[in-house]
Amino acid sequence: MKKTWRIKQNYEFRRLYRRGKSVATPFLVLYALKNRRRINRIGLTVSPKLGGAVVRNRIKRLLREAYRLHEHELKTGYDFVLVARQRMVRANCAQTEQELLRAVRKLGLDENGGGGL
Repeated sequence: MKKTWRIKQNYEFRRLYRRGKSVATPFLVLYALKNRRRINRIGLTVSPKLGGAVVRNRIKRLLREAYRLHEHELKTGYDFVLVARQRMVRANCAQTEQELLRAVRKLGLDENGGGGL
């Protein structure tokens, strides 16, 4: 089982927001940027506007699980930041996976897709 590396530092989030490519879906916004490493890293952002701690933690669990299930399908060497949007409050696991994959395909970062950054 692969270890999922996390982005935790504020300056790393800001760098992705500033320099990364982004794509928005109704449920989330995905930022991606090459990281010059042989691993992928993920950061999550869930605003307090979406709800209390229980709601925010549920959204983060859904996003982490969707990423974990499809991590092997992503090109390596990228940092990703997932920003939850209002519709994530009522999303289930299948919808979260579908939206994550849609965003990844739009950026061309799936292994069998084209493009890339």
